[in-house]
Amino acid sequence: MAGKRLKVFTAAAWRRWLGGGRLLGLALLVGMLVVQALDPVLLEPIRNFVFDHYQTLKPRPPSHPSPVVIVDIDEESLGEIGQWPWPRTTLARLVDRLTELGAVTVTFDFVFPEPDRMSPSVIAATLPGLDEGTAGRLREMPTNDEVFAAAMKASRVVLGQTVINTVGRDDSNRASQVSVAEIGGDPRPWLDSYPSLLGNIAVLDEAAAGHGIFNVYPELDGVVRRVPAIQQVNGKLMPSLALETLRVATGNRTLGIRTNPDLGIQSVVVRPAQVLTDRAARVWLYAGRHDPGKYVAAKDVLSGGVGSAAIAGKMVLIGTSAAGLLDIRSIAVERQIPGVEVHAQIIETVLGGMQLERPADSLGVELSVGLAVGLLMIVLVPLLGARWTLILFVACAGVIAWGSWTMFAEKRLLYDPAMPIATALALYMLLTYSGYAREEAQRRQVRSAFTRYMSPALVERLAADPSHLKLGGEMRDMTLLFCDVRGFTTISEQFTAEGLTKLINAFLTPMTNVILDRRGTIDKYMGDCIMAFWNAPLDDAEHAANACDSALTMNERLKDVNAQLEIEAKEEGRRHIPLAIGIGLNSGEVCVGNMGSEQRFDYSVLGDAVNLASRLEGQSKTYGVTIVIGESTRSRAPAYATLPLDLIKVKGKTEAVSVHTLLGRPERCADPTFQELAREHRAMIDAYRSQDWAAARDHLARARQADSARELAGCHELYEERIAACEANPPGADWNGVFVATSK
Repeated sequence: MAGKRLKVFTAAAWRRWLGGGRLLGLALLVGMLVVQALDPVLLEPIRNFVFDHYQTLKPRPPSHPSPVVIVDIDEESLGEIGQWPWPRTTLARLVDRLTELGAVTVTFDFVFPEPDRMSPSVIAATLPGLDEGTAGRLREMPTNDEVFAAAMKASRVVLGQTVINTVGRDDSNRASQVSVAEIGGDPRPWLDSYPSLLGNIAVLDEAAAGHGIFNVYPELDGVVRRVPAIQQVNGKLMPSLALETLRVATGNRTLGIRTNPDLGIQSVVVRPAQVLTDRAARVWLYAGRHDPGKYVAAKDVLSGGVGSAAIAGKMVLIGTSAAGLLDIRSIAVERQIPGVEVHAQIIETVLGGMQLERPADSLGVELSVGLAVGLLMIVLVPLLGARWTLILFVACAGVIAWGSWTMFAEKRLLYDPAMPIATALALYMLLTYSGYAREEAQRRQVRSAFTRYMSPALVERLAADPSHLKLGGEMRDMTLLFCDVRGFTTISEQFTAEGLTKLINAFLTPMTNVILDRRGTIDKYMGDCIMAFWNAPLDDAEHAANACDSALTMNERLKDVNAQLEIEAKEEGRRHIPLAIGIGLNSGEVCVGNMGSEQRFDYSVLGDAVNLASRLEGQSKTYGVTIVIGESTRSRAPAYATLPLDLIKVKGKTEAVSVHTLLGRPERCADPTFQELAREHRAMIDAYRSQDWAAARDHLARARQADSARELAGCHELYEERIAACEANPPGADWNGVFVATSK
């Protein structure tokens, strides 16, 4: 009987213990551990983010002195010597010069798959009208490739080669490929495999001391973190450019690749160094900051401007920083570096003994930590409550992060803290959520009701602190937007009251979403007009930029609205008149808060900057543009593509203001077409204000030609009329160029 009662008590105790969300917590813990063990590709960006930040906080210190120097085929070298590819006689002179200066090796981060088209024999065969005597002498001369090969034989040169994913030309059978000793097992099952290799022409391959694959593979976010040390092409093992450079520099005839049949590849041996790799033979790049001191310009080497102190005893890598040659890469601590520097940093990392390693037991350690902290949360959260276990979670997360950082900073070992911390956080959130589910459901119901009428950010603020539901305001620097539909009265005549309501809703809904998605607050709707503002009720340091982006996106989204309205018009058998909008933006100090009476009030704004924003929207009709912004907004978002419109004294203002039109996002400023338009348009404005009417007319004509999209057609027509009027009736020497607006 006692045993039976004990069994009942034990079962009941287990049921009570598994209450409070613990059973769900155990299921979640198992699920998180399974996901972590499977290591799906979606987890890799999170892990990489952590490891990148470690390297940002503690980048690899520079090597002093560096064993590597980079000869840079930079923009200045291309400008002085000529466009790429250079004649191989020039490259031969470059190799000769570097050899004279004492280079240990000379490595080309290029491949030369075709003969030089500038060889004398090629010129003799292709140059029309050449007499036979001259052609014969040209044919007798050595080819540029032979000259280049002769220079290579007198030095120790490593040539680049590249793997190809498609079946085609394959140079992997060349006898000059380095031998690779397989230690501990066959590495091929662990290596990436490619069907073809694009190498150099035979005369160059035979003269080179080594050949290395220069392919580097950015990860999903475009950052290079790991570089293959060994790759296979049709079963043949090929070293990377960095490892082949090390092999040639150290005089090794053979590389060794050490493999554990169960765990994968562990390292590549380049005596006396051992290069640590992951199981796919990829070397973790411990990234250092870009060091301009490692670079010398190719033109300076050729001209004798570089001495032996910069070259002697070093491995020389020849690559390019020229943007036009498309060899720019991103690493953990630099967004843009020449690709050749990736190979240089690999060499520095190996020779400096600063290699990163993700140990073979890393996944097991991370799973164990995740299991331990997960069980701790499952046991303690229902007992202690959310407040105290939040402290526990922060402490656990801190210990895990500290341990991971310490292993990196002191031993250069990569252990991922993200998944154990994420496991603890997920469990904390799940177990805490069960105690607040009913209250949160009620809050969601309230939010759902109020967000129909006001900004979601304001609803959240009011929900968090009801004391804000009272009259009063504060002064804030804000950006205001007014948007109005052009010719709405004419458009509305086609619709019944019901149809007009549907039309307004079809317009206001996407425009509102654009504003709210960019941290804006809708102040009010006035028929077809929208008034919105930024930097209230919540702080927004980028309020001007967010408002500019909203205005541009509203104009873009209007195309979709018009396309849908056109379809509906065809279905209903009526004429479609496309909607067109005018937008005014202005920034400044305004009063914002709850305004009205004790019985009814709105969260709104007052101030001179608000009135000016409304006036600027009206001036979009005058200047024939979609978006007009004030100088204060342009100065707060200087990166956006804007052009000046006028100095204008709007109705109700006593002082003139500078107004501009917003034409695009920051990336448009780099567009040569826009730059040409901006140059001519601004020159036209300057000439107009200087009363140089002939120059203004000349720049106006060129601006119109540059304005292929006719974005400023209305503005340019306006200035053409003004210039003609001023020529007929000159305004006088005291004219200040200010236009006085007589309408809103």
